Amino acid sequence: MSNSRPPLFSVLIALGSNLGDRGWYLRRAIHELRDAVSVVRISRVIETEPVDAPRGSPRFLNMVVAGYTHLSPERLLDALQSIESRLGRRRGARNAPRVIDLDLILHSAHVMRSATLTLPHPRYLRRDFVVKPLGELRLPWRDPLTGHSLR
Repeated sequence: MSNSRPPLFSVLIALGSNLGDRGWYLRRAIHELRDAVSVVRISRVIETEPVDAPRGSPRFLNMVVAGYTHLSPERLLDALQSIESRLGRRRGARNAPRVIDLDLILHSAHVMRSATLTLPHPRYLRRDFVVKPLGELRLPWRDPLTGHSLR
């Protein structure tokens, strides 16, 4: 009889909200995220201008959380999208305002590209709303593509 446990993966998730009570949506998303991820670090919240969004879009509150999960990248993505749906996100035009946005940035050393998921997130290093909060977490992790430290 095997007593093996599923593998444990390090994950980095970016959160954003620019509609409604933005702070409440971020707090609620973290609360719900704890069902899928053991959250170990949470950045401070920053306010940012929307990127590539329709003109006049409201400002975002953004943050990053780091943790561990037993879920595969695809299963974690499903969990993130389920949280978004439960919190009232309706998918519309790309980069349209939204109550909550949960982006899977890193999933351990996974490097992948599929129709639904690219890891690491292809634009995270060019997005200050991810890079700034990520920098304050001082994670001892490395980007699996570049090998650069995330500290």
